[in-house]
Amino acid sequence: MNTITLHNALPHVFAGRTDTGSEIWLRDVTFERGKHYIISAESGTGKSSLCSYLYGYRTDYFGNMTFDGRDIQSLSVAEWCQIRTHHIAYLAQDMKLFPELTAFENIMLKNCITNHKSEQEILGMMQHLGIGDKVNSLVSKLSIGQQQRVAIIRTLCQPCDFILLDEPVSHLDDTNNEIVAQMVTLEAQRQGAGVIATSVGNNVKIRVDKNYKL
Repeated sequence: MNTITLHNALPHVFAGRTDTGSEIWLRDVTFERGKHYIISAESGTGKSSLCSYLYGYRTDYFGNMTFDGRDIQSLSVAEWCQIRTHHIAYLAQDMKLFPELTAFENIMLKNCITNHKSEQEILGMMQHLGIGDKVNSLVSKLSIGQQQRVAIIRTLCQPCDFILLDEPVSHLDDTNNEIVAQMVTLEAQRQGAGVIATSVGNNVKIRVDKNYKL
């Protein structure tokens, strides 16, 4: 996958609006593989909805969204499974962790499917993000910031063309923000992937090719 394109897209909840003040909604926008994008937004402007559309969770929008020119609403379940396994790595705002599993088990749920990282690499990432001592801790016992770091590591445990991050550092301090930015940048470089990250104020500190206002 080399391009993700939006043409005149608008969430159904915004029906009737002709000028949202957005650089995404009701516009022609193309995200290119290998480039880095920040989508800055206020709460309630549809950033999590946008991510859900691009990951195939929701279809309640007007206009068109395409992958390499293919309308994403025409994709089959099998094609979406392929996209989610090999083309788009997604970090949801709510992280979607399993509270009854440990931090390491949550990460390995994905990695056992993709075989993208070695266990040693994952343990090293956890150590680098300051949660090396939480390997065997239940996610339900971790702070929100610690959970976010677990979710970020899990997101990076797959092959992809785009890394889609919904408020990836909302609960992190500057130091961990910078570490996350380094990890995301390195993984994107390794795979030639694009990065699309949303933010309501605390941007992940990656190099940015274009910053959009939602």
